[in-house]
Amino acid sequence: MNAIPLFHLAFPVRDIAEARRFYGDLLGCPEGRSAEHWVDFDFYGHQIVAHHAPAEIGHKATSDVDGHQVPVRHFGAILPMNEWQKLADKLTAAGTKFIIEPYVRFKGETGEQATMFFLDPSGNALEFKSFADMSQVFAK
Repeated sequence: MNAIPLFHLAFPVRDIAEARRFYGDLLGCPEGRSAEHWVDFDFYGHQIVAHHAPAEIGHKATSDVDGHQVPVRHFGAILPMNEWQKLADKLTAAGTKFIIEPYVRFKGETGEQATMFFLDPSGNALEFKSFADMSQVFAK
């Protein structure tokens, strides 16, 4: 068993087939169990579940972080730097519209990290991060 507990997140989508294309095909998350109105994905070792709930989709609020308007409600993964860069390149090549383009924030400071924000087709905000030094993830 994984030494770190696995995370589970359920979230709304407007269309299950569209979620399969985005999370499965574009992000490369293997599909788990599913039914007509929901589908599980292996999200970098964690379980996320897209539920058909069109009335619940989208993000509404942002917060100023490092000069950017960050969607308050978001989720994502912290990847090794080479995987983060591959994903950034793949998303860019696919024509992804970024809320915050891939860049390094807090450069030269404690907590330096690569980050990018974008929306899935249902308007759920995702952030992917990377740290050159993983010991900095919780650094103050």
